[in-house]
Amino acid sequence: MYGKSISVDLHNCNSEHFNRRDLRRFIKILCVEIDMIPAKLVWWDYGGDEQSKAEAPPHLKGVSMVQFIETSTIVIHTLDDLKAVYLDLFSCGEFDGKAAAQFVADYFEGDIVTFNEVGRK
Repeated sequence: MYGKSISVDLHNCNSEHFNRRDLRRFIKILCVEIDMIPAKLVWWDYGGDEQSKAEAPPHLKGVSMVQFIETSTIVIHTLDDLKAVYLDLFSCGEFDGKAAAQFVADYFEGDIVTFNEVGRK
């Protein structure tokens, strides 16, 4: 096996964590939890200004982030109005996918509605 990929969908999250400060803290702790070395971090805030954000459809309004790690990437999308988090993590380094998913759920105080783990060849 070359590596693995997990995807985690959370609902009923505490959306107070959906800001750059908390997300930066989250990704630093997650990297420690899964023993990965962070590299470049890239952000995308849907809407930009407050008026655009207020007018954004609920399925788009939120913050997205890509955390490059030495062994691949962690991608997270938060949706403010839906109180949802979508996370994808791929690495050729070894990590416990179920423990990582549980950490994500605990941090955002949400319910795991979908968890997938796939070996990559």
